[in-house]
Amino acid sequence: MQDFHQAIAAITKQVVSLVDKNPSPIILIDGRAASGKSSLAAALKNALFKELEQAPRLVHMDDLYPGWEGLQQGSFYLNQQILQPLRAGKTAHWQLWDWESNQRGKSDEPGNGWREFSGGTPLIVEGCGSLSRVSSELADLRIWISADKELRHQRWLERDGEKFNDFWHIWAAPEDEFYQQEKSSQLADLVFEN
Repeated sequence: MQDFHQAIAAITKQVVSLVDKNPSPIILIDGRAASGKSSLAAALKNALFKELEQAPRLVHMDDLYPGWEGLQQGSFYLNQQILQPLRAGKTAHWQLWDWESNQRGKSDEPGNGWREFSGGTPLIVEGCGSLSRVSSELADLRIWISADKELRHQRWLERDGEKFNDFWHIWAAPEDEFYQQEKSSQLADLVFEN
């Protein structure tokens, strides 16, 4: 990726200019597994908080996928439950996926994992499948991060551990299919090599 701090500064400046026209711009950050999306999103959230003096809302696609083979369904859920309602001027309501119980909802949380957002601050969505043909039409800024496959696999293992190594291959098939179908990198306004 170009110098990380320069990238964050440039994206922050762009989002601040969007806020002047729309207090709730939608920023999508996509890329293949372990390409650096979460790191970029967290840094952008912090930079925007400093600049705007209000915290942007951050949604992780990991909270939307219904399991390891649910990339397509997670992308659809994002569009139906979050992006389309927001663009229609409504409140978005969505329920988190519980990876341990393998179902939507978190029984150990008040509200069973339901979230809502009515706007008023930027929305950052990060994760595989966030940038699709449908979501690109609903977003104000679309970002794609690419990284070498070996580097991404190494990061995956460092982040999730060897016990999740088998899931690398389980995840790769729907990821390949999704990006072949959606051409997400071609929909991006900004593309970074990490």
